Amino acid sequence: MLGRGRFHDVVRRQLDIFAEDEAELLAEAAGADAAWTDAPREESEERFGDYQLVVDAIGEHLYDVREAYASTLAEDAADAYRAAFNRAALKRFRRLASFLEENEQWP
Repeated sequence: MLGRGRFHDVVRRQLDIFAEDEAELLAEAAGADAAWTDAPREESEERFGDYQLVVDAIGEHLYDVREAYASTLAEDAADAYRAAFNRAALKRFRRLASFLEENEQWP
């Protein structure tokens, strides 16, 4: 397990389950991104707003997954888990997980 953090396996499994459970929402995000990117100038602002709503929903779902597990851990472990979750979610879902970066303050 050299090079893997304490929470690597649990976070990977959580993100795998998230991707499966939220496949429809992730597909909606891809469609909204394409619609925004391909929109004519006069429609791009509205299309971006639609895209951002989907991105926010994904981020909030990821946040809920993270916090549900973090709440079961001691404070130091919870902070380490949150950091590991954020790194993995941002690597896997990139812009779709930006909500996690914007909400770095733990509850």
